[in-house]
Parts: sequence; C-alpha cells; structure tokens
Amino acid sequence: MKEEDLSLIKRYPIVAYLERKGINPIRRTPAYALYCSPLREETHPSFKVDTEKNLWIDYAEGRGGSIIDLCMRLEGCTLSEAIHRLGQTTSFDIACNNAEPSKEKAYSSNGSIRLPKEEMANGARRLIEVSDILPPHLQEYLVNERCINLVKALPFLKSISYEVRGRRYEAIGFANLSGGYELRNDKTFKGTVAPKDITPIFENKPQPVCLFEGFMDFLSFLSMKGEITNQCLVMNSVSNVARSIHYLNERNITSIRVFLDNDDAGQRAVQELINAGFKVEDMAVYYRDFKDLNEYHISRVREQQKKLEKTPKTSNKVKQVKLKIR
Repeated sequence: MKEEDLSLIKRYPIVAYLERKGINPIRRTPAYALYCSPLREETHPSFKVDTEKNLWIDYAEGRGGSIIDLCMRLEGCTLSEAIHRLGQTTSFDIACNNAEPSKEKAYSSNGSIRLPKEEMANGARRLIEVSDILPPHLQEYLVNERCINLVKALPFLKSISYEVRGRRYEAIGFANLSGGYELRNDKTFKGTVAPKDITPIFENKPQPVCLFEGFMDFLSFLSMKGEITNQCLVMNSVSNVARSIHYLNERNITSIRVFLDNDDAGQRAVQELINAGFKVEDMAVYYRDFKDLNEYHISRVREQQKKLEKTPKTSNKVKQVKLKIR
C-alpha cells in the first residue's frame, strides 16, 4: 500500500468506524466522543475519541492510538491485516483521492472533506483568556451539582475562555505544573488546554501526600476538611501515574494517601504506586459504594440537607459536611 493511502486510512474517522460496528457514543461534543469501552464490559464510559486529532484513548487501560491500533484490538488481527481491512472500508475514499489528488484535502470529524489545510490547525483548543472570576452559571454548577465550598475552591480555579474552529467556549480551569488547564463546564464537557500535567498543592506541608485522580475530587476534599495539613497532588488523569511517581521520588516522598476512583483503572494505579515502593493508604475503602470521592461527598451533603428539611425550627444554613476519615 502506498504511503499516501496509509495516511488516508489513519484519517478515516474513528467515530464512523465504530458506528459501522454498531458502537455509538454515550456523549458527543464538537471536540470528542465518549463511549463505554468497546474493549470490555463497563458501566461508566472511559473510552474517548478525540474527533479533532482522530485518536482514541482508553482511560481505564491508559492506552490509545490511531484507528489502525483500534482495529487490531477490536478485531484481534495483525498490523498488516488491520491495514488491509481498513483499506477495504475506506477504498472508495482512497480511490477518490488517487483520482483527484490534493495535498490540502483532509477528513473532518464527521467524515467529510474540508478545505483549506489551515482548518486542521484550528481544530485544537486555543486559549483566549484566563480570568480569576468565575461566571455565575459555573459557580452555581460547582455549588448545586458538585456541592463544592466556593470560598475554599475559588483560589484554585480560573475562568478559561478558549476557541475551537472559530467558536468560543467558557469553562472552569484548574492549572497544572506545565501551564496547561484541566477544563470542566456546567454540562458534560471535560477536557484539557495542553499541555497536560500533574498539579502539586501545599508543597510546604508534611507527608503523607494526599493524591487525587482529578481536581473535582481535590475540591471535594477541600470542602469536607476543616483544615488541610498535608501536601496534595492532583494527577489530572490516571495516565499520569508515572509522572506522579517521578515527582514524588524527586522530593523523597515515601508515604501517600490515595483518593482514586473505585474502578479497575484506579486499582491498577494504586498497585503501580505500591510497586514503586511507596507506603500507600488506599482511602477509596471509605467510599467503596461510590464511583469517586466527589460522588461520596455529594451523597453526604444531600443527606445533611434532607435532615435539615425535616427540622424546620433549625437554621436554614447548611452545615459543612466534614470528612471523618483521616
């Protein structure tokens, strides 16, 4: 197969390939599609397709790649077999491209061909503005949906304005060590303004280090605790375990408390940390009936609110629900 044909195969939309197999996303945004992994049985979606870069990642496994890699995994075939099968799937597109070659043609996320080439570059998130002031709708989302204590959380958050293909968006931003931002909005969007990295916090405090999978879990921890007495580290993804281990080793950290999700990926990350020689206290046992620390925190707050509603003579002010675990 010619090199240009192989390039076209890699451009063939992964979402279209999955749709041909009857696999549809749980959630779809202009930038990505989120699936329950087609590689195994699961109830919480952990398989993401970046429709701008046409790449996939399975967060539970910490693995990903191109459409060719996915075909090899899904169909249990070799590299050459995957290329042959995908070549048959995309044969019409390849034939059209060979009949009317153009260096500027490229597949968009929905499978159509777009011009000019510069539009490909505009598919990435471009940071427009960073503000210390979160707009009201994002504050309401944190308080009402995530039960986050705004007074404690706001010093760690930014309002991020970014652009994708000429359209402007706004999201909650959480800065990482390399100057990138983890993003959340008040709907379903979850993403990153590159580069992606870990986020150390309270570095002057003693160990054990409290290690969190995502920043919403860290904000939940802030909301639940009266005072933070330990160093904290937010991985911003279980795929950053190796980077977290490197950071901890550089600072001679030996003891950590981990607040990861109650799923296979979380348990694998805990095992990696144990194998790396750290004294690990797995705090997920305290919220084993919940997906993650934030879900546990929300449940506790809702329970407290119900108790207050049943006692009308008491103050309407919702008491802070503190974390009873160490």
